[in-house]
Amino acid sequence: MIRRLTLAAALLAADPAFAQTLPATPPPPACASAEHRAFDFWIGRWDVYPTAQPDRKVADSLIERLYNGCAIRENWAPLSGNDGGSLSSYVGGPAAEGWRQTWVGSGGERVDFKGGWDGKAMVLTGFWAGVNGPGQDALVRMTYTREPAGAVRQLGEASTDDGKTWGPSFDFIYRPAK
Repeated sequence: MIRRLTLAAALLAADPAFAQTLPATPPPPACASAEHRAFDFWIGRWDVYPTAQPDRKVADSLIERLYNGCAIRENWAPLSGNDGGSLSSYVGGPAAEGWRQTWVGSGGERVDFKGGWDGKAMVLTGFWAGVNGPGQDALVRMTYTREPAGAVRQLGEASTDDGKTWGPSFDFIYRPAK
């Protein structure tokens, strides 16, 4: 047995061409880590309601995973107009930035959020120019939480003092679309 292994090793070492014909193990998919999957609970087709008014639908939202699982795209379609969308992705590696999201609205607004999974929820924060009206800028913190029966809560809070204090901005429940 030992002689066979020694002979096989000698043949492989003696013939580099033979060694090159062995199949290589394919690398794992680029965006398959647990960190890349942390926001998957938001993926789906949703009916959106204000948390305080659970019977008043205000929007439809389609959240889908794209680009081989490397991004999540939101298509926000409120019933009253002012639609928009976001593209979210996990930035890992040496930079280890965490989650990034860019929101673009039909009113021309563009907001860059960053953050990540805090153990209970996805929390993203960004500076939103004019979020409270013209000239009324704020930091906006969005917290996405899994809720019972497959729902997702998106709580938005705003700060006008660089994050020292936070007040309510929006509060939505995403329920699976009917």
